Amino acid sequence: MNDAAVWVPVPAMFYWGWLVPLIFGTIFGWRYHRDKVRLGNGIWFSLFFYSFLTMLAITILGSNIHWLIIISETLFVLLILLIGLIFTLQAFLLLWNAWIMWRHESHTLANMLTLYLGLAILILPFLGNLLSSHVPQPVSYFLTVFPNLVIFYLGFWFYNYLTMLTIYQFNWPRLRQDYIIVLGAGLLDGDRVSPLLGQRIMRGLRFYQKQQRKTHHRAVMIFSGGQGGDETVPEGQAMLEYAIAHGLPATDGWAETQSKTTLQNMQFSKQLIAQGPVKNPRTIFVTNNYHTFRAGMFAKQAGLKADGIGARTARFFLPDAIIREYIAIFVRNKWWHAVAMLGILIVSLLLTWFDVYQASL
Repeated sequence: MNDAAVWVPVPAMFYWGWLVPLIFGTIFGWRYHRDKVRLGNGIWFSLFFYSFLTMLAITILGSNIHWLIIISETLFVLLILLIGLIFTLQAFLLLWNAWIMWRHESHTLANMLTLYLGLAILILPFLGNLLSSHVPQPVSYFLTVFPNLVIFYLGFWFYNYLTMLTIYQFNWPRLRQDYIIVLGAGLLDGDRVSPLLGQRIMRGLRFYQKQQRKTHHRAVMIFSGGQGGDETVPEGQAMLEYAIAHGLPATDGWAETQSKTTLQNMQFSKQLIAQGPVKNPRTIFVTNNYHTFRAGMFAKQAGLKADGIGARTARFFLPDAIIREYIAIFVRNKWWHAVAMLGILIVSLLLTWFDVYQASL
């Protein structure tokens, strides 16, 4: 059998398809440059990414380079198998993560989200099947359609959130910042910096030191956090003392001690910056990597022009933290999502009515 019988050539006109990822990529780049924390940008990136992969596959097949085609097909099959395996085992992976969280973190509702989600994935299908077998057929149809559409909707926006959170991690601000805001978190025993908060401080301090070393441009670090009901000192003050103890010159550190929320972190830090000597200052903020995207939303809401950089977080903590962040972002737009849920309900009722109508013919 000759090669032409095995490898079907791709028509030259198909290569015009490269215009599709080029257009989507340009739209995404323009939108992302204007607003890095717009969740809808994830849709444009996905359109670019998957159209790019499609055109790459077409180009590889059209190249007639056998070894490249074989390697590409093998990698594609392995990727599909990996995705299928993760999807199949998702409930058990979530429960495994919940067990690790149980061992290392406090047993609060916020720290047990992977446990509840894993149990829901395992139990709800059985409950749905059991319920469907004891109700009239139209109700059973509705109980199948409506939850699946809701899950698809939630999953769609969760995927967009993960996409944008991942892209945001590649934010590398230039070493010419005037202010570095470090966002606060709860203190241990009322006055001690926790390991998680310490990661934030050290991430900001490393950026400060790198900028000083390479550009000799002085930056001021603002440590932002008020005093909680179970704390004996404001978070900002404890953070400043921690940073000074780890090498920050006292003249290059300010403490913002009034804020109670991330939004207030941004608002009150902006007020301090406005009182400083620099006009049109360049500013970044530091938080943990899973929190950067939502913190960027608060910076935008406060009118603070600042991008974020993320401190490392323990891997076992990430799944629960990411789910918690997604829920918080989802709730920020609760009325918009409520309208969407109402639309899903109406569509589900219409599909149920159409199914009943079809059955009656």
